[in-house]
Formats: sequence, C-alpha cells, structure tokens
Amino acid sequence: MRLQDEPDIPAQINIVPMIDVIFAILTFFIMSTLYLTRSEGLPVNLPKAATGKTDKPAQVTVTINNTGEIFLNKEAIGLDQLEAGIRQKVEPQQQLMVVLNADEEVNHGQVVAVMDQVRRVEGAKLGIATRK
Repeated sequence: MRLQDEPDIPAQINIVPMIDVIFAILTFFIMSTLYLTRSEGLPVNLPKAATGKTDKPAQVTVTINNTGEIFLNKEAIGLDQLEAGIRQKVEPQQQLMVVLNADEEVNHGQVVAVMDQVRRVEGAKLGIATRK
C-alpha cells in the first residue's frame, strides 16, 4: 500500500543529453571542414607587400556562332588569320588563356580546326566554355 501513498511525479523530458549530442555532431562537422581546404604549400606566415598583386593569365575569347562565323574578342576574323590574331595577344613570358565558345549547332570539324589554330600558338592554353 505504500505505492498509493507516494505523490505522482509529472513526466519530464531531459534535453541535456540531446544538446550534448548536437554539440558533438557540430564539432565533428567544424573539424572536418577545416581539412577540406587545399593547401598548395607548407603553412607559413607570409610577409606583406604594398606593391604585391595577383597575376591572372591574360584571356581572349574565340567565339563560333551558329552560322559558323569566327570572332576573336567580339571582332570577326577568318580561320586563316586566327593564329596570327592570337599571337598578337600573347605577351612575352606570360601565358594566354584562350576560351572557346562554340554554338552546339556548329560543325565538329570547324571546332577542331579552330582548336588546331590555337594549339599552334606558343604559350596559349585552350579552354572550352560549357553551360552547367
């Protein structure tokens, strides 16, 4: 009869263990994202320089529209003048990035011919633009 004499304790939900689990998961994700960065070298404290700048390679765009016309930086150019036009854009001791924008309707042979002209230029790298 002792059970009936005890007062009823209301039911409770203890959230402290749940908070501990959430903080443990949060800590795991924070620590794992710290290791996702790619390091190109050893970690060092770099000095500051007032005249420092980042050098991005020069970039030109070669476009082939759906009618097969070729443009070098929005200026119409023939396939036979393309190599000379790109050579004029190349700076000494610097790379030139050539981005090829070709319409999907363009003949595959014409795209290959343009790529061949670009590859003949020393110091030019070729990239093909696509849509996501």
